[in-house]
Amino acid sequence: MDLQIALLLGQDGIVNGAVYGLMALALVLVFSVTRVIFIPQGEFVAFGALSMAALQGGRTPATLWLLVALGVMALAVEVWRWKRGATIDWRSAFTWCVAFPAIAAVLVLGLKPTSMTMQAVTTLVLIAPLGPLLYRLAYRPLADATVLMLLIVSVALHGVLVGLGLFFFGAEGSRTTPFSDVRFDIGGIPVSGQSLVVVGVTLLLVIAMFWFFGRSMVGKALRATAINRVGARLSGIPTELSGDLSFALAALIGAVSGLLIAPITTVYYDTGFLIGLKGFVAAIVGGLASYPLALAGALLVGLLEAFSSFWASAYKEVLVFTLIIPVLWWRSLRSHHVEDEE
Repeated sequence: MDLQIALLLGQDGIVNGAVYGLMALALVLVFSVTRVIFIPQGEFVAFGALSMAALQGGRTPATLWLLVALGVMALAVEVWRWKRGATIDWRSAFTWCVAFPAIAAVLVLGLKPTSMTMQAVTTLVLIAPLGPLLYRLAYRPLADATVLMLLIVSVALHGVLVGLGLFFFGAEGSRTTPFSDVRFDIGGIPVSGQSLVVVGVTLLLVIAMFWFFGRSMVGKALRATAINRVGARLSGIPTELSGDLSFALAALIGAVSGLLIAPITTVYYDTGFLIGLKGFVAAIVGGLASYPLALAGALLVGLLEAFSSFWASAYKEVLVFTLIIPVLWWRSLRSHHVEDEE
């Protein structure tokens, strides 16, 4: 391996690590606030990329009908809870169950966006509300369940969404038009404009998230919920709405990731699962709690994947996922185990 090949592999590793970093941030966010290890996070990536491809092909994305169906089901659940005497925040219920599906329908069926910017915005409007709707239907009724039970629900939900992805989009893969066709030659190393878009958007999202959690009142409320859910509830923070918001941010991050990778690689209905798993490895490096460590873990996973593809391409995935073993071993040595009382 010479220097030029090393630089090319390093570039691929940084680009891939940027996408894995977004996945890791979303997983850490959802787990911190709701204790859910959100296995289907990668499905938002695939749905976002394939919805964008459908819009660019002049077709109606099937995710619109999924959004409408989930909205109707979630609203029916809220009405059922209200009839049983539960207190319902109707403003948030109508926002997620009615307003966003209506806006998405107007954008897709009414405006029929043709510019790339409007198609990207429409895709985000289609995918982002799926997060809180899935939370309301699958996770909120089990808010007090164990982490293992929530993980089992996540695995089941992943299977359902993968099956829906196959039904909606078929087995064929799709690519989208790149956001930038510019190409640079830096020291003999070709650098595509789309790669710079991926890294740049990732940096902007990371900065925006750190500002959101550090400076905004809503972000501080989410941090308080992550630290102590009961204490946050006693302080007047609506923890159920915190779950809605965390899942909405996770879905938004997933949709953005799908828009970023669709021009680089062919995306299939099940592509998101592998991307989500690599983001999960990065999140484990951060202990499912630290955003900076999760980002560092994502960069490590991206670089390890890139260089493994050169040295041992047949074992690339094995080497990446093996990274989780020493991390868990090291964390187990540093943790203090407490025996459960019988």
